[in-house]
Amino acid sequence: MRFFILQGFLFGADAAEATKNKKRPAMKTHRTPKEKLQHIIFDYDTVPAKMFDLTLIVAIMLSVTVVMLDSVARIHSQYGGLLYALEWFFTLLFTMEYLLRLYASHSRIKYAVSFYGIIDLLAVLPTYFSLLFPGSQYLLVIRFFRVLRIFRLLKLAKFVKEGEFVKASVVASSRKIVFFLFFVLVTVSIIGALMYLIEGEAHGFHSIPEGVYWAIVTITTVGYGDIYPQTVLGRILAAMLMITGYSVIAVPTGIVTSEMATMSEKIEADLKLARRCCASDDHDEDAKFCKVCGRPLR
Repeated sequence: MRFFILQGFLFGADAAEATKNKKRPAMKTHRTPKEKLQHIIFDYDTVPAKMFDLTLIVAIMLSVTVVMLDSVARIHSQYGGLLYALEWFFTLLFTMEYLLRLYASHSRIKYAVSFYGIIDLLAVLPTYFSLLFPGSQYLLVIRFFRVLRIFRLLKLAKFVKEGEFVKASVVASSRKIVFFLFFVLVTVSIIGALMYLIEGEAHGFHSIPEGVYWAIVTITTVGYGDIYPQTVLGRILAAMLMITGYSVIAVPTGIVTSEMATMSEKIEADLKLARRCCASDDHDEDAKFCKVCGRPLR
């Protein structure tokens, strides 16, 4: 230490600091091409990364539009060649992007088996499969899943927390929902069998499965009208099933809503308990320290 002070006095502070820095490892200031590519593809907080994501999303939407237009017979007959060329252009573009992601990722296996990795792969396979199985190229609409990256681009990831809350509520009420669905399944099976016995083949109910199909369509309040009862007893049974159909919609909604309310109350209670540091409970929502005792709020 005395040496550094004496050197700073004789030769100036810059010389002394330079002597100190000789013992420090040099900081890496230049990125390799792979690191630059990795930053552009996987990051989102810089202009190049945002431009890459935005360009990718636009290309995805255009490619899906091409697939949809190609499914229209009139458009396909007039512009089929152009749409086919555009489809292969986007497929090769996304194939190159997928290979670049594999190359630039920290762990290729981890990326390949991740949600986005699987979606990126499935987004290019249908076009190649169409060479062996014509028509499979229309499965390219799966590319719309890739637009989920817009959550990262628009910094909407904070809404994932609310999504997790809804998911936890559904999972917590899953047993009640499964039991209710089992009850509905038993109900439509019994009603379908009864309707087959009441109406019979003369009125369109050729088998018990067709009766079950009619019961499912009726209890869900869809009512296609392709099969309908014509006897008095059958119509009475259908009316009872239609009224029951409203509960089919209301009960699962009530179960999940009740579970969400319970979880919300529990979260608020835990938050109040965690933020209690002294006699004062008057804390701002964004406060990190108590304004009375100064202790950190957990």
